[in-house]
Amino acid sequence: MRHRKSINHLGRTSAHRKAMLANLASSLILHKKVTTTVAKAKALRMYVEPLITKAKEDSTHSRRIVFSLLQNKEAVTELFREVSKKVGDRPGGYTRILKLGTRQGDNADMAYMELVDYNENLLSGTDTSKAKAKSRRGRSGSKKTSAETVTVVTEKVEPKVEKKKEEAAPVNEVETENEGKAENTSEETDEEK
Repeated sequence: MRHRKSINHLGRTSAHRKAMLANLASSLILHKKVTTTVAKAKALRMYVEPLITKAKEDSTHSRRIVFSLLQNKEAVTELFREVSKKVGDRPGGYTRILKLGTRQGDNADMAYMELVDYNENLLSGTDTSKAKAKSRRGRSGSKKTSAETVTVVTEKVEPKVEKKKEEAAPVNEVETENEGKAENTSEETDEEK
């Protein structure tokens, strides 16, 4: 039984687990998002959120503590400069885990972990103007995005419209000639009077 055992060992030794979580935390801080398994994401949440809380107080002591856990200068600099400013007023819950389904190779549950304040799509609401192109794992057909198909359709429509204008042009010329004759005849009648 696992009573009161809160740490998921992830099937690794303690040194391997600490190194893996430090690398995942550095990637999350630098790139603001990371794709991993659900178990690793939950372990990473417990690892990185205290670091972000510690980064709110920018002192040499807190920088040294965070560096001892991350072992990455760029990640520490990014954490104290940008991330801590953005999450300064948030009391906790700096990360979000979105489940993606299962991985094809081993059927592991996959998740997308991100920093909450850096997802512009969720902050601004849903964006319906950009439709996501559906992709499928088939062998037939070429892969085209929705933007490519729209441009292809507009290219096909434009020549048809030009042909209609060319056909319509002689009719308009005849009408303008007739109107001109009608005006000339009315002018002649005025002169004759």
